[in-house]
Amino acid sequence: MFGFPAKGEECCSTQLIDGDGTFNVSGIEHFIKEVKLSDCGLSYAVVSIMGPQSSGKSTLLNHLFGTNFREMDAFKGRSQTTKGIWMARCAGIEPCTLIMDLEGTDGRERGEDDTAFEKQSALFALAVSDIVLINMWCHDIGREQAANKPLLKTVFQVMMRLFSPRKTTLMFVIRDKTRTPLENLEPVLREDIQKIWDSVPKPQAHMETPLSEFFNVEVVALSSFEEKEELFKEQVASLRQRFYHSVAPGGLAGDRRGVVPASGFSFSAHEIWKVIKENKDLDLPAHKVMVATVRCEEIANEKYSSFAANEEWCELEAAVQSGPISSFGKKLSSILKTCLSGYDGEVLYFDEGVRSAKRKQLEDKLLQLVQPAFQSMLGHIRSGTLDKFKDAFDKALSGGEGFSSAAHHCSKFYMNLFDEACADAVIEQANWDMSKARDKFQRDIDAHIASVRAAKLGELTAIFEAKLNESLSGPVEALLDGANNETWPAIRKLLRRETESAISGFSDALYGFDMDEETKEKMLASLENYAKGVVEAKAREESGRVLMRMKDRFTSLFSHDSDSMPRVWTGKEDIRGITKLARSASLKLLSVMAAIRLDDETDNIESTLTLALVDSPSNAATNRSITNHDPLASSTWEQVPSSKTLITPVQCKSLWRQFKSETEYSVTQAISAQEANKRNNNWLPPPWAIAAMMVLGFNEFMTLLRNPLYLGFIFIGYLLIKALWVQLDISGEFRNGALPGLISLSTKFLPTVMNLLKKLAEEGQIPATNNNPQRNPVGASMNHQNGVSTSEISSTASSGVTSSGNGTEYSSPRKEE
Repeated sequence: MFGFPAKGEECCSTQLIDGDGTFNVSGIEHFIKEVKLSDCGLSYAVVSIMGPQSSGKSTLLNHLFGTNFREMDAFKGRSQTTKGIWMARCAGIEPCTLIMDLEGTDGRERGEDDTAFEKQSALFALAVSDIVLINMWCHDIGREQAANKPLLKTVFQVMMRLFSPRKTTLMFVIRDKTRTPLENLEPVLREDIQKIWDSVPKPQAHMETPLSEFFNVEVVALSSFEEKEELFKEQVASLRQRFYHSVAPGGLAGDRRGVVPASGFSFSAHEIWKVIKENKDLDLPAHKVMVATVRCEEIANEKYSSFAANEEWCELEAAVQSGPISSFGKKLSSILKTCLSGYDGEVLYFDEGVRSAKRKQLEDKLLQLVQPAFQSMLGHIRSGTLDKFKDAFDKALSGGEGFSSAAHHCSKFYMNLFDEACADAVIEQANWDMSKARDKFQRDIDAHIASVRAAKLGELTAIFEAKLNESLSGPVEALLDGANNETWPAIRKLLRRETESAISGFSDALYGFDMDEETKEKMLASLENYAKGVVEAKAREESGRVLMRMKDRFTSLFSHDSDSMPRVWTGKEDIRGITKLARSASLKLLSVMAAIRLDDETDNIESTLTLALVDSPSNAATNRSITNHDPLASSTWEQVPSSKTLITPVQCKSLWRQFKSETEYSVTQAISAQEANKRNNNWLPPPWAIAAMMVLGFNEFMTLLRNPLYLGFIFIGYLLIKALWVQLDISGEFRNGALPGLISLSTKFLPTVMNLLKKLAEEGQIPATNNNPQRNPVGASMNHQNGVSTSEISSTASSGVTSSGNGTEYSSPRKEE
C-alpha cells in the first residue's frame, strides 16, 4: 500500500567507509555494478542520516526505505551498532535512491577526544548527499549540543571552503514527538539553523548569500517507536511517499546543479573523502555536555514513566473525569513534588545547566500530562457553577425581580463562587493563567443573560406586533373596501393612533431591561416600521383583489337605488347616467388602491385615470393629440415612488378594460329589460293609426252590424287568440328582445295549437243530451233558475281552455253543478 519492498525483494548494501576511515573502493565498485547505478545517468538521489549514537537512525532507515541495516538490540544495552558509513539501495522507490547510514556521534566506543571521524563523516554526508536526515530527539530542541549545532556550524564553514556549493535538503527528523505541536517546534529549529548560518565565517563571494541558496530545510516529527509502534509505522509510511520522484522539479532532492553522473559517483565520492581526511582543522573538542544531556534525559524519562504509572495519580485522573474533586490542586501538587524531588537526587552530580534544563523539560512534560485532568476539573467547576447561576437567575425573574437587577446580583455572586472553586484546584508547580478560564465563565454568563434577554424581548416584540396586526388589519381592509377621498387620511390617522399606543406600551415594557438609548430607539423604530409594514401588506393584499372589488361596487350602485333596494328597469331610469356614476365610483376605488399613501403627499393618479379612462373619447383624443403621450403607457406614477406603487398605470389600463368587458353584460341586460318593459306597457297603436283605422274600416264595421253572425265568428276567434296569448306568454317572451322572443315563440307555437285543439276535441265528445235544452228541460230549467246563460257557458269554456294551457284541468259547467 505504501510502496515498501515486496517480500523477497533483495536490498543490496555495502560498507562504504570502515571504522578506521578507509574508503572501500572495491566494495563500492561492486555495489554500483550490482544496483546498475551507471545506467541511471543523472536520475538518482543520495540520502544520508546523521545523529547521536543509539538514537534509532538505522531503525528509521529500515522502516523508511526498506533497507537491512543492523539495528541495536535494546535488551543487550545501548552500544555502538553502525561503524563507519554503510550504503544501501532503497527498495521500491524510483528513481534509484542510495541510502547512507552514518556512525552515530558522541559514542563512548571512540572515546571522549576522538571526534574527528564523526565530523568527517558528517561533512562527507553533506558533500555527497542530496538529502540529509538529521535524527534528533524532540526533547533536545533548544539545546546547544544535542541538536548537533556545533557539528553543523563546522560543516557549513568547511563545506563552503572545500567544495562548490550545492543545494542540499536538510530534513530534521524529530523523534519521540511529545504533545507540543510541530508548528511550535519547527520555528525554533529554523531559527537555530539560521543563527548557525549567520555565525559561520564565509568567503567573500558568499558573504551575503542566504541559507536558502545552499539548503532547503524541512522538519518532520515521528512518534516513539517503542511506545507507539503502530503510529510510528504509519507516520514513516506517510513520510516515505515524499521520497518518490525526489529528483523531479519541486522534489526533496532540491537543486540538481553540480550533480555528477551516476557512472562517476564512485570516483567523486572517493576524492571527496580524501580531501576531508587531509583537512586537520576538523578535529573538534569532545562534547561533555552531550553525556550529561543523554543521562539526564534517561533519568527524566524514567521519572516521567514512574509518574504516569503512579497509582494515586491514576485514581485522581480517573475520578476527575466523572466530576469535581475536593482539594484537587493540593493532591496533585503533592504527587508532582515527590516525582521532581526524586529526579533532583539522581542528577545531583551532572552539569548544572543540563540538569536544570532537563528538570524544566520534565516539569513541562508532567504538567502537559496533568493538564487535561486540570482542564476537566475546571470544566466541571464552570459547568456546575453555570447551572446554578441559570437556576438562580430564572427564579429571580420568576419572583418578579427586574431583569437588570437580577442579572447583576446573580452574576456577581456566582463569579465569586467560581473564583473560590478555581483556587482550590490550582497546582503549585504550574504557573497557569486562570484569567482565560475566568473570562470564559464570564462570557458564558453574559451569553446566557443575552439569550434570556433576547428571548424576553422577542416575546414582548411578538406581543406588541400581534396587537398591531389585530388593530390594523381589519380596519384597513374595511377602509379600503369603502374607498373614497378620505380613505388614506383615515388610514394614516388609524396608523398614527395605534402606533403611538403600541410604542408607548413597548417603551414602558423595555424600561426594566436597562438597555442603552440607541438600542431602545432601534427597537421602537422597528416596531413602528412593523406597523407600517402591516398596513402596506394589507394594502398590497387588497390590491390583488381590486378587480373583484370594482365589480362589486359597480354591481351595488348599478343594480340598487339610493335606498339599497333592487332597481326595477321601468323605462324611466337614466341607464347612461347610472352606468357613468357606478363606473366613476369603481374608478375611484381603483385610484385609491393604485398606490400607498402613508405620507401627506398629493398625487394626480385619480385625475390621470379619469382623463384616460372615463372622459369622452373626443376629449381623450384631443388631450393625447396635445401631449402626444398616453398617460397610462408607463410603469410608474408621477410623484409616486415605485416602492409605494401597488398597481402600475399599465396594469390600471388592463384592469379597466377587463372591468368594462365584465360589466358590459349587466348594462346590456338593463337596456333590454327597459325596452321590453316599454313594449309591454304600450300595445295600443298611435292615435293617428286609430283614426285611420276608423275611417278606412267604416264599411267593414257597417257590414258587421248588418250581419251579426260575423260577430259570433269574431268572438270565437278572439277567444282562440286570447287562449294562445295566455298559453304562449307572448308579453313575457318579448321582454328579452324581439329576436329572442320570435325564436322562442316559433318553437312553442305548434305544440300550443295542438294542445288547444285537443282540448276542444275532448269538449266535443261530451253527450249531446247534456247540451240540448229541448231534450233536457230539467237541465235548461236549472240553468235558467241558476241564472247561467249560454254566453256565460261559452266564457267558462274559454277560461277552461286558458287554464288548461297554464296547467289547470278544465271542468264543464255541468260537472260544476
